[in-house]
Amino acid sequence: MKKWQLLSSAALLTLTLAACNSEKATDEQSAKDNTEVTEAAQFPVTIKDALDKEITLEKAPERIITLAPSNTEILFGLGLNDEIIAVNDNDTYPEAALSKESVGGMEFNLEQIISLQPDLVVAHESGLYSFNEQAIAQLESIGIPVFVVKDAKTFEETYETIEQIGKLTNKEKEAEEMIASIKEGIEEIEVKVADLEEKSVFVVVGTDPKLYVAGQETFISEMLEVLNVENAVPELGWPQYSSEQFVKSNPDIILVTYENDLAAIEENDAYAEMDAVKNANVKLVDSDTTSRQGPRIVEGIESIGEAIYPEVFNE
Repeated sequence: MKKWQLLSSAALLTLTLAACNSEKATDEQSAKDNTEVTEAAQFPVTIKDALDKEITLEKAPERIITLAPSNTEILFGLGLNDEIIAVNDNDTYPEAALSKESVGGMEFNLEQIISLQPDLVVAHESGLYSFNEQAIAQLESIGIPVFVVKDAKTFEETYETIEQIGKLTNKEKEAEEMIASIKEGIEEIEVKVADLEEKSVFVVVGTDPKLYVAGQETFISEMLEVLNVENAVPELGWPQYSSEQFVKSNPDIILVTYENDLAAIEENDAYAEMDAVKNANVKLVDSDTTSRQGPRIVEGIESIGEAIYPEVFNE
């Protein structure tokens, strides 16, 4: 090839690469602009929380503090790893949460929360005994918005929580995908257990010093419904049971959510004649996934399913 032809080819290649790079830069800038336009269109956002209190965000939060494990799991599940700057002492999942700064558990350090300068604090209705309305008002008085998540009793209320958090954090699409995934998993379980023989189940959530159980219209009771099993506790909520009531209920299976409750039931002479005790049907289920109103609902149901129908769920 002649020298002028080589120079011409090199020049053409340079122009082509420059055009490609320019086009790539334009595409990237366009994508960035579209993202900013989309976010701008969604904000400001105003949502009422569990206290019927309106919270308004002018833009998607970049610094988030979460005060409950279920909130934490939702936020990480939506892909907000970088935005989460602090969690609480009770967080155990996901693993990334363990490396985050903690602002407390039974009691929260208000000064520490303020010093971290969050754009959003996500609290929980069930935790207001340790993070009360006075603390919320103090934060909001200095411009730190606090969204209190409803203590969900049903899957539908959990879906609503996921949608709300998704809307507040500009993760609506991810929230929709999370909900769809949960619903799909539940449907698969319902098909799996549809033809199984129904069993009665008693869920113990504490034995020290009193016996507390999971009744009707609770989150864990809805998990039992998905598995097509009968909750042997007819009362609503989380009633306290006497030994006599417990023995009289005589369910096929007793589930406990804490390991120390296994021995408390199996080694108690008062319960020795219960069918579940005699047949070694006192089983431990995962306390986190069966109690946290978040993205691991399906795992919680499966934990219960493995205890009740091991031949089906351990395949």
